[in-house]
Amino acid sequence: ISESTARKIKNMMVEAVKKGEANWTNLKGFKVAGKTGTAQIPVSGHYDTEKTVASFVGFAPSDNPKFVMLITLKEPQSSQWASETAAPLWFDVAKDLFPYLGVQPEE
Repeated sequence: ISESTARKIKNMMVEAVKKGEANWTNLKGFKVAGKTGTAQIPVSGHYDTEKTVASFVGFAPSDNPKFVMLITLKEPQSSQWASETAAPLWFDVAKDLFPYLGVQPEE
């Protein structure tokens, strides 16, 4: 993809973290780009509305990434939504990665 397209996608992912469904999990002061995903699991030729795969993929800091991480949960128990399961887990791991990698808050 072109540099321009990559920049647009990154900016959309930054906005998804700031204003999307998982915005309450955002770590203050750190620029994170990410996106949730929730998909129904196919069972016997149809989709089971109660069974999902929840995921969150992100990278940080968004302007000069030090890591990229994908969290995927098959049939999460507490909620079927990635914004309530995979995203909070991603941010819990990320908050430990920032000091380990020497990343300081920007904002």
